[in-house]
Amino acid sequence: MSQQPPEEPTRAEREGRPDPEALLKRYQLYDQPIAQEKSSADREQDQSAEYRRGRLRVYLGAAAGVGKTYAMLNEGHRRKERGTDVVIGFVETHKRPLTQAQIGDLELLPRKKIVYRGVTLEEMDTDAIIARHPQVVLVDELAHTNISGSKHTKRYQDVDEILDAGIDVVTTLNIQHLESLNDMVASITGVRVRETLSDRVLDQADEVELIDISPYALRQRMRHGNIYPPERVEMALHNFFREGNLTALRELALRRTADKTEAQLQQYMTEHDIRASWPTSERILVGFDHRPHTRQVLRDAWRLAHGLHAELIAVSIQPIGYQAISSRLIAFLKYGPDAKRRREEAQERLEEHALLAEDLGAVVIRASGTDVARTLAEIARERHVTQIVLGQPARHPWEEFLRGSIINRLLRLHTQVDIHLVPDTRSADETIKEKRDAN
Repeated sequence: MSQQPPEEPTRAEREGRPDPEALLKRYQLYDQPIAQEKSSADREQDQSAEYRRGRLRVYLGAAAGVGKTYAMLNEGHRRKERGTDVVIGFVETHKRPLTQAQIGDLELLPRKKIVYRGVTLEEMDTDAIIARHPQVVLVDELAHTNISGSKHTKRYQDVDEILDAGIDVVTTLNIQHLESLNDMVASITGVRVRETLSDRVLDQADEVELIDISPYALRQRMRHGNIYPPERVEMALHNFFREGNLTALRELALRRTADKTEAQLQQYMTEHDIRASWPTSERILVGFDHRPHTRQVLRDAWRLAHGLHAELIAVSIQPIGYQAISSRLIAFLKYGPDAKRRREEAQERLEEHALLAEDLGAVVIRASGTDVARTLAEIARERHVTQIVLGQPARHPWEEFLRGSIINRLLRLHTQVDIHLVPDTRSADETIKEKRDAN
């Protein structure tokens, strides 16, 4: 067995000093066993695992009396039956018997008493909720403005603090309290809502559930005394609770809930890298360029979108690379030295068509690409388009040979959307005049 060569002495031994590592081991001066230091990413992951912000669920309604508070309390009972620790942080029953009865055996935290101008008033006790630290807290009337002297100006700020403490919140909100809809609600109802809520709060909610009821049924609830006391019923029915007002507010609530659902679907598809189009709603894409026929194409696309209650997206694609060169070559072959003027006129018409698309309410997108058909298909996929409207091409065979057919290329790309071609139905005189101008 061969003898191992002696280990090289450390620098400390050569200099006659004790080895620092040997001293640390001998006297057990390490705080903990030596381990590889975690990266900053690992540390952030550990911290995020320890901290969990609470989830916010909002019951949204068109008006008072649709059943938001009742639904919130019912959800509290459902979660309690599953073994979840649920408390009521604040509930406003407005002395409605059915709502008061729905509280049942749910734990109701005491309110905080605040003296304001010699009068003792009550507000939600945010600090008591956080100290109690339930799994779920029920908080009514999210848009409420707190009494002067409270910890926060608005109740949604209290809710934000509770969420930061890792407590889930179930709350209620009427559509007329959203800040972005304030002017619209005032024009519909004739009433300027003073308590408003930033749209950001609803946008950031984890769940939004619409509590919906028909205007007729809501007015019947009012007549039966289930919303306001008898002395206020007739005045309410002839003012804010008119059927027209309620119908308009209901539509706003439905649209806002649909927008939230759409945003959540988009987020889900992005997070899961879903590239296919999910046609949950109709979206119409119309391609426009400089040709006079484009005005007819845009109008036909608008009629299609309007009939389907669909979003209209107008797209213009500027070719680059080979397609741009071939376009210039074709223009020179057709118009000779007049090609530059023709390009300038074409650009002016393109801008006019973009303005027409905007006037028709379309979302206008300008893009560029070496492959017009592929760029169009990519935009259609990103925007989850269900139907594409294009003008029927009117090119000479030699133009098709040099430039290629956008329609055929689009079909070969398997976009999985319906493609509509709008024929040129202008009069023969208009077509002859255009050809004469071209020559």
